Amino acid sequence: MYKQVWMGLLLMAVTTTVQAQVLQTKAGQIRFFSSTPTEDIEATNNQAVSKLDTKTGAMQFMVLIKGFRFENELMQQHFNDDYLESSKFPKGEFKGKITNIAAINFAKDGTYPAIAEGDLIIHGVTKKTKATGSITVAKGKVSLKSVFKIKITDFNINGSEIGKAIAKELEITVAAAY
Repeated sequence: MYKQVWMGLLLMAVTTTVQAQVLQTKAGQIRFFSSTPTEDIEATNNQAVSKLDTKTGAMQFMVLIKGFRFENELMQQHFNDDYLESSKFPKGEFKGKITNIAAINFAKDGTYPAIAEGDLIIHGVTKKTKATGSITVAKGKVSLKSVFKIKITDFNINGSEIGKAIAKELEITVAAAY
């Protein structure tokens, strides 16, 4: 009887783990790109922390602003000191959910369209955001990718170069391999 109880508990634990799997990575990538006639600006952060619940669709991305790397060190300094004020607002974050999670089969290889909705928090400002992307399942590994745009002024980011050397709208690329 004692063995049967333990086997039953073990079976329940394994079943629960399979049904409600939370995937995580500390090596997600967030890239932003700004293009103006004056100059293109691009920066990437390869240390985004991300979680994805394959049952509920709950997802989260968090990145340290100082982790963005630019080709030009002076741009990086202006980005942190003058525009994003990373000492005052050290992280950016997305908290939301994949609204069509039921259409994604995590047990079958393929690329599935995904729609994420939630709160994007940058520079201390929270903005409702919706983005489309894809989730790829390949040999049991899950990855996601999304490209969307944000307006700098929506996040109270100001500066004399916005609209001149810095575009008013940024293209954001988010990628994670879990």
